[in-house]
Amino acid sequence: MKLFEDFKLKFEKPDWARNPEFGVIDTILEQHSDIFLLFKNDIMGKSSGSKFGRGDVPTVEQIVRAAIYKEMKGMDYRELAAAQYDSRICATFIKLDLRKPFSFQMFQRYISRIKPETLQKVLYRINQIAIGEGYEDVQQVCQDTTVVKSNIHYPTNNALVWDCIKESHRLLGHLQKEITDLSYIDYTKGAKKTYFTLNVTKKEEARYGLFCVQLIRFTKVINQTSNLVKKNSGNLAAAPILTQMSNLLKLMRQVFDMAYDLQIEGRKVPNEKKLFSIYELHTDIIVKGQREVEFGHKVSLATGSSNLILDCQVLKGNPGDKTLYQGCISRVVEAYGKVPRDSAADGGYATLDNLNFAKKMKIRNIVFNKVVGSLQNQVSSKNMETRLKKWRSSIEAVISNLKRGFNLEWCTWKGWVHFQAKVMWSALGYNLRVLTAMIMRSILVEKSLAQAA
Repeated sequence: MKLFEDFKLKFEKPDWARNPEFGVIDTILEQHSDIFLLFKNDIMGKSSGSKFGRGDVPTVEQIVRAAIYKEMKGMDYRELAAAQYDSRICATFIKLDLRKPFSFQMFQRYISRIKPETLQKVLYRINQIAIGEGYEDVQQVCQDTTVVKSNIHYPTNNALVWDCIKESHRLLGHLQKEITDLSYIDYTKGAKKTYFTLNVTKKEEARYGLFCVQLIRFTKVINQTSNLVKKNSGNLAAAPILTQMSNLLKLMRQVFDMAYDLQIEGRKVPNEKKLFSIYELHTDIIVKGQREVEFGHKVSLATGSSNLILDCQVLKGNPGDKTLYQGCISRVVEAYGKVPRDSAADGGYATLDNLNFAKKMKIRNIVFNKVVGSLQNQVSSKNMETRLKKWRSSIEAVISNLKRGFNLEWCTWKGWVHFQAKVMWSALGYNLRVLTAMIMRSILVEKSLAQAA
């Protein structure tokens, strides 16, 4: 247990003793520098970097360390930049040495390049280190899913129409700064009044009339935006804004069709044709049983007996839990080279196909929290079945810790790729925290035994 011994030496230093969590992470990174190689292509691309000059650009190691510090402390980029000045442990952990602290723009530029696929590889690597140190054995695997919400307001047709009108006029305002003789009609005042009136109107007849007025106004906004884009398409200075307006036009027409079909024609729109936000286009509608509808993405998790997250996947759409069981087990076996002895999952995973798959994988104890019909759990004893059912509930605590401890109830990072990256960063931060706690517990136990002797 080289990690344990090296950390004991580092723990004698005052700075690390007051911040044992970062002391453990620093020890892991020093012993396993191959972790930085996993990040290199994302951060630096094809550039090999330079060892000359003043060192104004951070190294791959510094970017990774800064990203970990940011996630563990729950900071934004500005707070991370300020911590370099205010916190001695931050400067030491990031290895600033005598360099000038980096700006928050610098951190954001490089950290945002890190892909979720890379973070998943790092998650597996950290778990492999924990296995090598004896803190996890992959003998037991528990599965469950949760929902991470996108950073959007509740999507109603009324709100989406207003968002489109408001965004269109925002872009027109920017376009006017580039094209000084540009003129357009401002529809926001009337649209805003109708939007708030619709919010408090309950009678269907009154809502129908208000939607007719709002959609007529919305049509005028769409036509005005379309005409201005066509008229100024050759203006190179305004090209970026015109591109944004062209993309917005597609969304505006989709929102108009959705609102017209439901509010005017009374036709239901299938979920796959719905748009839930013009800002976070990747957002899915998630319905789990009788629970309240949520808007974001389903996340599949697998944990071990140590409560480390062994596998994490952010999913598109709303796949049923029963379709996720086999893929999760396969990824765990592939990542760690071990077949779990025990598998525990919620009743949503319980199907005969999944049971047969687990048997084929030679998993000895297979337990679903609820079974129906002729499906039966396969266990070595009734006592084992009871223990695994009780242990399965521990993943609920992991999910709660992940969401509350790493701000994952809502994902504020923008775009599908960054949404996945935030989830993976949170899972990685959670695992580092759990591993730290286990190592610290080992040190305390050793000290207690030494004092007792």
